Amino acid sequence: MKEKMQPGKLVPRYAVPWLLSALVWQLGLYFLAKLLTDGRFHYDLSISLDDKIPFVPFFMLIYWGAYFSWGINYILAARENRDHCRRCITADMIAKALCFVIFLLLPTTIARPEAGGSGLIGWLTRIIYMADKPVTLFPSIHCLDSWLCWRFLVKCKKVPRWYKWVNFVFSLLVCASTVLVKQHVFVDIFAGIAVAELGLLLSRRVWDSLEKRKPSGIWKTQPRFWRNTL
Repeated sequence: MKEKMQPGKLVPRYAVPWLLSALVWQLGLYFLAKLLTDGRFHYDLSISLDDKIPFVPFFMLIYWGAYFSWGINYILAARENRDHCRRCITADMIAKALCFVIFLLLPTTIARPEAGGSGLIGWLTRIIYMADKPVTLFPSIHCLDSWLCWRFLVKCKKVPRWYKWVNFVFSLLVCASTVLVKQHVFVDIFAGIAVAELGLLLSRRVWDSLEKRKPSGIWKTQPRFWRNTL
């Protein structure tokens, strides 16, 4: 059944609790992981290839741009329809939960260069280096979220094909930016993508299972808010 949305409305009502839950979930787990691993030994997973990768200032713009693209793409995915929204957000939350466990089991860090430079890029670099300490790096959340966004949009019929291709290229650039601005090491990229795919797989299995077990008419007996959300 197609979801109808009021003209001019950016986010459909059913998507609001899902999107807010995803945001709170990510921020909560991320900062909790930092708190719980503070003072513990952190591993350096860098390899010889990481030492050869230079710092490329331009990619700081890509790294920052990821934050804006996530907001846009999560909303686009949520606007597709109710089922796609809940499947995407469930995948996101599962992936973030897996990251949280990995952060606790394997705290990692990286040696970063001094945040120098002038102009806009130098300013952006100093903000990132000051606000985002080099911990909780494996898997890369930047790579995970960017990859999820592309995978979410692939099945969106309301999103034009050209935008999906642009988003795919941008997701690859974001992955590259994580090592080119020295926020991550090479292995963090693949770990982020792998966890994203695992989150998608588990979400699909969860919702497919619920759809099969759902008795006819069960949602009609639920409170209105809960029924509208699910």
